[in-house]
Amino acid sequence: MSGSRARTLALAVPALLLAGPAHAAGGAMEIVWQAVNLLVLLGVLVYFGRKPIVNFFADRRSQIQTDLEESARLLETAESRYAEWQRKLIELDQETQTIKSDGVRNAERDAQTILADARAAAERIERDAKAAIEQELRRAQGELRAEAVVLATQMAEQILEQQLASADHERLLDDFIGSVESRQEAS
Repeated sequence: MSGSRARTLALAVPALLLAGPAHAAGGAMEIVWQAVNLLVLLGVLVYFGRKPIVNFFADRRSQIQTDLEESARLLETAESRYAEWQRKLIELDQETQTIKSDGVRNAERDAQTILADARAAAERIERDAKAAIEQELRRAQGELRAEAVVLATQMAEQILEQQLASADHERLLDDFIGSVESRQEAS
């Protein structure tokens, strides 16, 4: 046996032996014996319970220390992630502003391009219309000239028929046909 167990046993055995006669002595001795019993009980509890209690509190302290270290590590990780997300949020805002300003610039550039294309198309349509009008005007003038020639010829025929005799008529007709043929050959 170890020394403290022997000491506890040495105190407990005489106390138990003396408990019987003391009980007979009366009430005052009973209080003393109860106090001794209490001391013996506390001694036994301390002797046998001290090591588990010390171990419990040491383990508990170690667990609390481990939990505090883990909490500090988790807090540091959470703060790091929070800072990273804040940085990403700022970058996202900047990127959004950049995209927005690029979009506005692109829209303005596209609008200018569309307007320039529309102006060019309008000018091309106007030129084409003027050319078509001039061509149609020349065609109409040619048709009018041709019709005027036909009408002049018809009028000339009518006048000549009324004023000329048939012999003159034949001679003029031959002269006219000859001059037309000579112009055709010349061209």
